[in-house]
Amino acid sequence: MLKPRQDLTPNTIDFENIPFVKPTGFREYDARWILDKEINLLGIQALGLGLATYVHEIGVQPRIVVGHDYRSYSLMVKQALILGLIEGGMEVLDIGLALSPMAYFGQFALEAPCVAMVTASHNENGWTGVKMGANPPVTFGPDEIGRLKEIVLGGTGVSRPGGKVERIEGFRDLYLREVVGDIKLSRPLKVIAACGNGTAGAFAPDALRMMGAEVIEMDCDLDYTFPKYNPNPEDHEMLVSMAERLRETGADLALGFDGDGDRCGVVDDTGEEIFADKIGLLLARDLSALYKDATFVVDVKSTGLYKTDEVLKANGATTVYWKTGHSYIKRKTAELGALAGFEKSGHFFLANPIGRGYDDGLVAAAAVLQMMDRNPGKALSELKTALPDAWTSLTMSPHCADEIKYDVLAKIVAEYEKLAAEGGSILGRKILEVITVNGARVHLEDGSWVLVRASSNKPEMVVVVESMRSEDDMRALFREEVKPRLAAHPEVGAYNQEI
Repeated sequence: MLKPRQDLTPNTIDFENIPFVKPTGFREYDARWILDKEINLLGIQALGLGLATYVHEIGVQPRIVVGHDYRSYSLMVKQALILGLIEGGMEVLDIGLALSPMAYFGQFALEAPCVAMVTASHNENGWTGVKMGANPPVTFGPDEIGRLKEIVLGGTGVSRPGGKVERIEGFRDLYLREVVGDIKLSRPLKVIAACGNGTAGAFAPDALRMMGAEVIEMDCDLDYTFPKYNPNPEDHEMLVSMAERLRETGADLALGFDGDGDRCGVVDDTGEEIFADKIGLLLARDLSALYKDATFVVDVKSTGLYKTDEVLKANGATTVYWKTGHSYIKRKTAELGALAGFEKSGHFFLANPIGRGYDDGLVAAAAVLQMMDRNPGKALSELKTALPDAWTSLTMSPHCADEIKYDVLAKIVAEYEKLAAEGGSILGRKILEVITVNGARVHLEDGSWVLVRASSNKPEMVVVVESMRSEDDMRALFREEVKPRLAAHPEVGAYNQEI
């Protein structure tokens, strides 16, 4: 295969004959590009050859599970990827239309150490990408992605004999049986399954019914135009729609799933969204009562209540804050032998004996339903009300180009570190520490905090704030502190949403 180029344009002869791959698509823990603008199908094929070459390089059995999400172009992207994998000598097990966790499950059920899931997750139409791994349940991180990038862009992929593809029929049903297991709810629960017309619509309603829930389907018909909004349960628009449907139907809760089904969002019986870090805290309370002295891993965007919660302390639980990103939290959960990992974006990593350690929105939904089953006299809103008060913002993402976002972030981190070193304060509260494991998480003396980091998979910065005082104070932390600070950097553009 020819060495990929970065200067090609569509509707040219070179674009049809030469791999085109922009280096920015190789992100911290997966790969994502805008199809045709940043990569062509030959570039996807080069990625497959590079992945096969890397698998042989690290000495892992060249047997790989491959699936694709529901977009108009995902199947052809997957087929291009498979061509490259076969050229590189891989045995490909094609499970067809799939959720990302279904592909991860395939590594166990089909005895294949490697996985490549073609998905752009919740990104807008036009985006494509691949989530990869070669050591279940862990997926690639910066080191693996960095080496893969070198191979692909350097054109050093190695063709090998022995490549082949096998279509695995009926794998969806096997996956659903795995998710449901022996769960059978003992209390009647009316559940909204919101899928935003994404891939999860072909899986979530059936799984929830198999668990014994009464399911109200919401945008579960597959429609790759995403006519209402992107399937992303972290976005305000989807959460508001879920809340409206819940109030209309009188359901006990609404569960929302993202485009590739590895995330889950929750709206309670009053129509209030519960951000995933708070759902994680509720699950940690529930699970730590069953499994004493458990360890939990949470990302730096998550509430500070994990460290101060009296229920977790009484149950002997330990919480470790770590880098945001499904690969980072998944890997740290495995390294520590933690019972579960939680990420504010809605990734839940339930490990042995609850799950297999990878992020699965349906397994997370099952955990929420089982928690409610263990509290038969309480609504979800009552369980939420039992948590200490903390007001956490939406995740907000101002635009910042991939090529410069880390440089801009370094300047902002330096500003906060300097402010802390000088004994500075934010809105009258002294800065206690600046955690820089993933951007800058600035902790204040009353327990409130602000976070600025770079998105790992889009040309954006990421902002979250939390107040231990009030909702108004939470808004002030953003509007009077973080937003003006970022606005001083002209490279930072408009926000996708704001509080």
